[in-house]
Amino acid sequence: MPASLRAAVNAGADSVYLGFRDETNARNFPGLNFSRSELSDGVAYAHQHGVKVLVAINTFPKAGNPDPWHLAVDDAAACGADALILADIGLLAYTAEFHPDLRRHLSVQASASNVEAIGFYHREFGVKRVVLPRVLTIQEIAALNADIAVETEVFVFGGLCVMAEGRCTLSSYVTGQSPNMNGVCSPASHVRYEERDGRMISKLGDITINAFDEDEPAGYPTLCKGRFAVNGNISYLFEDPTSLNAIEILAGLSDAGVTALKIEGRQRSRAYVTEVVSAFRRALDAVDRGETPPAMDLSAVTEGGQETEGAYKKAWR
Repeated sequence: MPASLRAAVNAGADSVYLGFRDETNARNFPGLNFSRSELSDGVAYAHQHGVKVLVAINTFPKAGNPDPWHLAVDDAAACGADALILADIGLLAYTAEFHPDLRRHLSVQASASNVEAIGFYHREFGVKRVVLPRVLTIQEIAALNADIAVETEVFVFGGLCVMAEGRCTLSSYVTGQSPNMNGVCSPASHVRYEERDGRMISKLGDITINAFDEDEPAGYPTLCKGRFAVNGNISYLFEDPTSLNAIEILAGLSDAGVTALKIEGRQRSRAYVTEVVSAFRRALDAVDRGETPPAMDLSAVTEGGQETEGAYKKAWR
């Protein structure tokens, strides 16, 4: 959203990533994202403040109908985008052919996490940066960076995904809409909340995802973060509602050769964007000065009020 872009710029972001208001980006929710004119205005505002704009065109075109995705690439270029975040091989080829000077980043939706895969995208399509899936430890990232010729970008705050990015089909089984094709995981049009016996019931279509007591915050119903009954026990089967927060290990990520830090800001309020970006700006500036980042509490804006460093400090195999 334009307001969130301005909030990110004003809070100290070096780059802002966003998408068009259609199925070409993986956050295709009503009322979100940018029209063409809004994107042009957003790029102008960002550039006035020395901030880059990265346009995510990171869903996969439907067979036989690539035109909306090609148009998105062309329009992003015309709006002055600094880079495109792409996942589909065909779109990478299209961009390399028709906009060879436009910087290309590989989306996390491509789920490239090894030297061979990243080398392929760099060699064939001139990819300059790869957004790594949230499944690698700091040590694995460091080893990867030692063997590749492109920049790496990693997530440091926001939601997690139990699937390899770009490979999730859970939502489509219930809603018929795929995150990777339609840009929506658990689309809002299918979300329902009901009061039942003093509890808040969240549903996705006709499927009950969770039931919350009065003193529990009712989270957004996604299948991977639902509570289900298995062998008589009710629990979070796939993943607990929690947010990635890597603010305390920024120095380790820097030492591992990471170029860019990605904060999930789409589908979020201006207040969220301002608070999180400002906190990471202060922490990163402290790391750059060789100092220990100040303690910062971001629990109020985490999912379920819980935080994790996820796979960065993976203790399981």
